[in-house]
Amino acid sequence: MKFGLERFLEEPALRAPLAGRRVALLAHPASVTRDLTHSLDALADLPDVKLTAAFGPQHGLRGDKQDNMVESPDFLDPRLGIPVFSLYGEVRRPTDAMMDTFDVLLVDLQDLGCRIYTFITTLRYVLEAAAKHGKAVWVLDRPNPAGRPVEGTLLREGWESFVGAGPMPMRHGMTMGELGHWFIASLKLDVEYRVVTMEGWLPEEGPGFGWPQDRTWVNPSPNAANLWMARAYAGTVMLEGTTLSEGRGTTRPLELFGAPDIDTSRLLDDMRRIAPQWLAGCRLRACWFEPTFHKHVGKLCNGVQIHVEDPQHYDHAAFRPWRLQALAFKALREQAFDYPLWRDFPYEYESDRLAIDLINGGPALREWVDDLNSTAADLEAVAAPDEAAWIETRKPFLLY
Repeated sequence: MKFGLERFLEEPALRAPLAGRRVALLAHPASVTRDLTHSLDALADLPDVKLTAAFGPQHGLRGDKQDNMVESPDFLDPRLGIPVFSLYGEVRRPTDAMMDTFDVLLVDLQDLGCRIYTFITTLRYVLEAAAKHGKAVWVLDRPNPAGRPVEGTLLREGWESFVGAGPMPMRHGMTMGELGHWFIASLKLDVEYRVVTMEGWLPEEGPGFGWPQDRTWVNPSPNAANLWMARAYAGTVMLEGTTLSEGRGTTRPLELFGAPDIDTSRLLDDMRRIAPQWLAGCRLRACWFEPTFHKHVGKLCNGVQIHVEDPQHYDHAAFRPWRLQALAFKALREQAFDYPLWRDFPYEYESDRLAIDLINGGPALREWVDDLNSTAADLEAVAAPDEAAWIETRKPFLLY
């Protein structure tokens, strides 16, 4: 199996249209070849590619920043002497001066298959800037490690943000190259766009179901530690909008959740009672953990770990992390209606809307959790039509 980057490096015919054009690269730590060479270094060694600039998204080109809302500066690459511009620093969108440094932007970003992952929004922003400035964008495509399943409500109009690039569900089931085609069509952009496709990607095949098991995992962001996190992320990312720990400050971030003051045994019992069908495809384990930083730092938390590692117990088609995490919120709300669940703080530079609503692209999930009379069927009635609509919407843009 080959990623888009490897095909680009190995097939000179793919690079031929770049002759005489200045090339920039948008990449991050997981932008590596099979032998773990970073794409910036690999491209710099090509004699027929004129590399003039590079860009880094959230967490930086080389992955220098640990948490959200920790900005990266611009700098000169010490080896290549080219400018490296931050798209998560003073600006989120490339400036006119940045756009003047290249003719073609190569995008080599490993996504996690979740709407909130900001690399998706950065892709939208560079496509819009390229359309404005008459530049080209090529995506060197990579796998969606969460595979093809679709889950969650569509982002509602007016809820766009840096963690919500457009009306897609939380788990979109597309690659970055495919999403680029969708952005161009939905935003009606006039831009030169090309996808260097993967060769041999089989998202329906186990045990990887999106991620080829013979490939080394490199964290695309500091807390994306493994494939198991990527599978759970479309649900556990919602914990960022709550007072519950998402496991930051532990060795299994975004695979577990908890707090010092919750009754995990009762929580699991209530989850099984409210919607046992939403627990399918994984194993849940009651656990204790003590974060070394972030929420509840230094405090012993009673929690739950979501296990999707064991092929004997993981069911890719049945596992629904967004519903699973919503169910945990619902069970906690029934356990203690006045529990201060929703965290009110500036999230991705937005302070006028609750983080949980920004994450979900609207207030529907929070309102469902907070309504003591709502049932699992009520959330299903909102989410299922959105999911079906997205499956139809994305069909013309699927490349594999």
